[in-house]
Amino acid sequence: MPNIKSAEKRVRIAERQTLRNTSMKSALRTTIKKYETSLSAKDVEQAREALLTATRALDKAVTKGIIKKNTASRKKSRLTKHFNELVATNA
Repeated sequence: MPNIKSAEKRVRIAERQTLRNTSMKSALRTTIKKYETSLSAKDVEQAREALLTATRALDKAVTKGIIKKNTASRKKSRLTKHFNELVATNA
């Protein structure tokens, strides 16, 4: 345990940020899972909405510093690729 007042404050801030980061990362994973379930159900319209929501969530996570920009870009690319495969099979 720190003895200096500013160090004690940094510990409190770090705990608060850790809670925020874990909850946001969990919400991001949930959004992506909802998209994947709509893909497996082969519902194109629902998958399109879920893809937009997941893309938005990934972009927001980047701005909040939860994940890196390239990670979000890679995930968005893969999600879009799966969506395009679904659309191609239904066409």
